[in-house]
Amino acid sequence: MQALTNRLKQVERKPMSLLERMYLPAIFKGMIITFGHMFKKRPTINYPEKTRPFSPVFRGLHILNRDEEGRENCTACGLCAVACPAEAITMEAAERKESETHLYREEKYAAKYEINMLRCIFCGLCEEACPKDAIYLSETFAPADYQRKQFIYKKEDLLIPNPITDPEGYKKAAGNRVQLNANK
Repeated sequence: MQALTNRLKQVERKPMSLLERMYLPAIFKGMIITFGHMFKKRPTINYPEKTRPFSPVFRGLHILNRDEEGRENCTACGLCAVACPAEAITMEAAERKESETHLYREEKYAAKYEINMLRCIFCGLCEEACPKDAIYLSETFAPADYQRKQFIYKKEDLLIPNPITDPEGYKKAAGNRVQLNANK
């Protein structure tokens, strides 16, 4: 029989010694490896009690931003919905009334704003496309749930707390984003 390559090597079939037949060296090597891992730091984090540190560029749940006076930044231009490759964002625009100047910055606002988190790929293109800095991805990750309808976030779920009426909630929801924008 002719070999296809020149790397042909004859395998030796010598009989095993008594020590090799009892497999004791192999068992001891395995036990040394096992005991070595018992005293190393565990990579698992007990999640509800502890959280792991995230990268500064981590992209989590979406947040609709407000200005310093508590008015919504979103003008319902639709650029975030157009930029979204997964088509996860839907919105409907409405005209601001005279009595709503304290609620919205511009003449138009998003009357309906929904993000389907089951479709979202957390790419951040909606954040980059927004000319008013109205949407950003926070440091909070998406929670698990048993029902699909719980993953469709409406405007009320996405809107950041008002900085005038709830400054602690606003600071908590903004996270490190406030410091990052202040440094720019």
